[in-house]
Amino acid sequence: MTEPARFDRGHTDDLMTFLAASPSPYHAVATAAERLEKAGFRQVAETDAWDGTSGGKYVLRGGAIVAWYVPEGAAPHTPFRIVGAHTDSPNLRVKPLPDTGAHGWRQVAVEIYGGPLLNSWLDRDLGLAGRLTLRDGSTRLVNVDRPLLRVPQLAIHLDRSVTADGLKLDKQRHMQPVWGLGQDVRDGDLIAFLEETAGIPAGEVTGWDLMTHSVEPPAYLGRDRELLAGPRMDNLLSVHAGTAALAAVASSSAQPASIPVLAAFDHEENGSQSDTGADGPLLGNVLERSVFARGGSYEDRARAFAGTVCLSSDTGHAVHPNYAERHDPTHHPRVNGGPILKVNVNNRYATDGSGRAEFTAACEAADVPFQSFVSNNSMPCGTTIGPITAARHGIRTVDIGVAILSMHSARELCGADDPFLLANALTAFLER
Repeated sequence: MTEPARFDRGHTDDLMTFLAASPSPYHAVATAAERLEKAGFRQVAETDAWDGTSGGKYVLRGGAIVAWYVPEGAAPHTPFRIVGAHTDSPNLRVKPLPDTGAHGWRQVAVEIYGGPLLNSWLDRDLGLAGRLTLRDGSTRLVNVDRPLLRVPQLAIHLDRSVTADGLKLDKQRHMQPVWGLGQDVRDGDLIAFLEETAGIPAGEVTGWDLMTHSVEPPAYLGRDRELLAGPRMDNLLSVHAGTAALAAVASSSAQPASIPVLAAFDHEENGSQSDTGADGPLLGNVLERSVFARGGSYEDRARAFAGTVCLSSDTGHAVHPNYAERHDPTHHPRVNGGPILKVNVNNRYATDGSGRAEFTAACEAADVPFQSFVSNNSMPCGTTIGPITAARHGIRTVDIGVAILSMHSARELCGADDPFLLANALTAFLER
């Protein structure tokens, strides 16, 4: 069969690499930082004094990254153009006392993070990744990227009601994964195993932020490979596109008129209220310090913020072929139809008419088609970091994203061309 014509898949291939390298928010920001370093960016510490030099800089805090590029000759009141996203995804996270088990099975005690589709985590080979904190306060990333854990489903022979009543899962009783055999539960076993895996001396780990991930790699799907299946596309797809767009603008010979920014936050899936979430002070502090480092005043800060625009990029819902009645009847976003503009008049999304015009201009400049999304009036609408960013910082914000299926599943599904189209639109937006 002749391979059908399609967009350049190099970007989507690279997205697959990014997803595989980023099983936790901490890995995601480390991977993004590594890519920005190759584009000439340098890390600055929040505890250091900042200078007003031009070039690319970034701040890391936990599972969040804020990166920006100051063009030559940028005035203190130069506005920002921000791509906002989030690094976290719903999953199972390890509890403070992780070692548990019963009836000869050794298990890991987990807590539900965000709103995952619980059934998607059943009977799936799971790895374990995250951040370990040592006695001296330093941190180390760890990634056991092999089948280590499994949440086994009850056989249908032991629960015939599943056929008639559907699967009902208790988050506490039914979601604890197994990871071995043994009659005695030994406190400290899991952390000792991770210390050995990470090459850390025994007893040095005193804190951890650990989570499960599917070890099945991202993959093209379909007869013509026009779909992409993979984990954490909500919302690492946007983090990857924003990183690529910022690096492209910073590497271009043409200097942007505004200051392009990537702000990728943690904890969106549980409300964004943390020191690394969109409802925290991180973005505002970085933008203000950038203004002041270039000799600006509070008046310059106010002028810069008044002219700033943020594209809040997060995945949205493609029309589902089996549940089309759940969508608005006149708004059916399709995969590979280009990014979506997300609208909700009750401000669950931050887009208004001027925001639509802003995004339209970016898509036209990039020759990228786009679609509109609204929720069915009879169903509640989700939300994003968009309204939070707009309200907290007084920044004009537009909600956009890529339409996917199986949102919040352990593996999600998107069109293989849409990540490339999103990245092109974001690049055009940052260049404007």
